[in-house]
Amino acid sequence: MSRDRLREQGKDIASRLGLDGPASPLPGFDDLIAEVVHGGVWGRPNLALEDRAICTLAVLSVHQRLPALKPMVGTALGLGLSPRSVAEVFVQVGLYAGFVTTETSLAVAKEVFSARGLALPPEPPRTDTDQMLDSKGQEVMAQLHGERAQGGYAAPGNAITGTLYPMAIRYGYGELWSRPGLDRRQRMLCALAAFTAMGLDAQLRKFAQSARNVGLSWEQVIEAVVQTAPYSGFPRALNGLAILSEVFQGGSC
Repeated sequence: MSRDRLREQGKDIASRLGLDGPASPLPGFDDLIAEVVHGGVWGRPNLALEDRAICTLAVLSVHQRLPALKPMVGTALGLGLSPRSVAEVFVQVGLYAGFVTTETSLAVAKEVFSARGLALPPEPPRTDTDQMLDSKGQEVMAQLHGERAQGGYAAPGNAITGTLYPMAIRYGYGELWSRPGLDRRQRMLCALAAFTAMGLDAQLRKFAQSARNVGLSWEQVIEAVVQTAPYSGFPRALNGLAILSEVFQGGSC
């Protein structure tokens, strides 16, 4: 495809996404964004636009790129994601970047919801005890990661990581991965994008190997990483792809 055709395709995609905003004061920059970001990345095959929106919301939230996050919330809603689904992206990646990011991202999202006459549904009452969450967490962790569930920092015999990791099992796997609003496939997209954007190589390696267990193809895992490039930088995305190359070539996925 020629650069001119890619640029025109990018402009069409940006219009569909509702991202064709005011012109940049820098001459030629809008054409570059149309060509590289919307045509070159959003226009790639193997991952649906709504999945790309989930990955993008995850990256913008962990990096707290709030001016860019606001229109992206509108994009996600326009692609069919519900307010609850958008909010759950911020909850999921808050486990990785800190829940303060969830709070600030939600504040931005609620402005968009309010302007559209939308509201988050009330939270259903939680009846799980600590013991139930611990048991569910162990079960979900095993379903996601199989025999790798208790390796590395997750090793049950490690007294140092064991001061914190039981909470990750209880609230990360036991609570977050079973919350309504996103299914496990979508939560995996959040995790892959967030880990790539934050340079969390060990976590990306582990979760990339588990992505097939929630219905993601190798191609979709690759595209989740590619989608982060315009928002957290091409070097981090390329580092993430290098990790995927090792994982996939090693037959681990």
